[in-house]
Amino acid sequence: MKTLWQHCHVATMANGAYSIIEDAAIVTSGTLIEWIGPRTQLPSGEYPAVNDLQGAWVTPGLIDCHTHTVFGGNRSGEFEKRLQGVSYAEIAAQGGGIASTVRATREATEDELFASAAKRLKSLMRDGVTTVEMKSGYGLDLANERKLLRVIRRLAEELPISVRSTCLAAHALPPEYKDRADDYIDLVCEQMLPALAAEGLVDAVDAFCEYLAFSPEQVERVFVAAQQLGLPVKLHAEQLSSLHGSSLAARYKALSADHLEFMDEADAIAMAAADTVAVLLPGAFYFLRETQLPPMDALRRHKVKIAIASDLNPGTSPALSLRLMLNMACTCFRMTPEEALAGATIHAAQALGMAQTHGSLEVGKVADFVAWDIERPADLAYWLGGDLHKRVVRHGVESNL
Repeated sequence: MKTLWQHCHVATMANGAYSIIEDAAIVTSGTLIEWIGPRTQLPSGEYPAVNDLQGAWVTPGLIDCHTHTVFGGNRSGEFEKRLQGVSYAEIAAQGGGIASTVRATREATEDELFASAAKRLKSLMRDGVTTVEMKSGYGLDLANERKLLRVIRRLAEELPISVRSTCLAAHALPPEYKDRADDYIDLVCEQMLPALAAEGLVDAVDAFCEYLAFSPEQVERVFVAAQQLGLPVKLHAEQLSSLHGSSLAARYKALSADHLEFMDEADAIAMAAADTVAVLLPGAFYFLRETQLPPMDALRRHKVKIAIASDLNPGTSPALSLRLMLNMACTCFRMTPEEALAGATIHAAQALGMAQTHGSLEVGKVADFVAWDIERPADLAYWLGGDLHKRVVRHGVESNL
């Protein structure tokens, strides 16, 4: 059924810019955008359903392209300890850190993981997010990585949101493989990835390239295995040190390289040549009180597309608002509101391999959009928190969330 949405202003985000249409109208047909433009140019015809958006600003639905939404347990106690002066190393020695999340995740049932993740996901959805990527990586063995990925698929089935599922088995070294990182990578490449891909649970493969995780050589083995399975790759890179993981990601035509505080100009050049998206995660930068900024000038100079994501996770970015991340990107990384919004729409779509169908309001794309009661698009990065009044449309249907 054709539906007309009118009396609005639109920031289409085509080509990574606001690309504003004043006094606009949108015609949707089923799940797709059939027409968009100035209301004065609206094609004549019958529209069985007409929606008055009452002067709202319409943007594409927000896309959170890097999250770890599904996990067991809670690490707020560790947050409190760190603020009281206990070091991360001391907390880890006491069984905390990622090991505590792995332990809690392994102990949780699928239903328990689904229930807790659904609450977090609904917070993102209420913030205007219509598409999200979720990673595994807290199971670290075949049975528990499968459990996480099954929960991700179930969330996609039961909630009105588009979901991409990423296998991050190469996230950290599980306790049973202490001092045997190469053996664990063998397990990931030879058993875990083939089995999980065969079960249809994986849309992309990620890894953590860092001195406290896996080396570039080990990550490359994961990339080769993913490539053999026909799966795209992405990478946590240059968060804490410079190992040139982002250049490695570019060599494998990765969808994205994420974090990137310690990347250099050569990495930016490599990413630009490969059209690999730079996903910046200001929530983790803020939460960890980092001081090393991503090389924004180099990214802009070489025209690397920049996405923004929440990095929702229990240890370093317990962020439940992608819109708050837009503000952090502007205040911490000196991005403009226009750059930040592009980072949570069209560039985020590219970071998920979805730019042909999502991320901007154009004819033929999926009808995912948000009608915001705001004065201008910059308001989305301006207001700190709160629930901005909005109407959310996903696949051409207005959501009641």
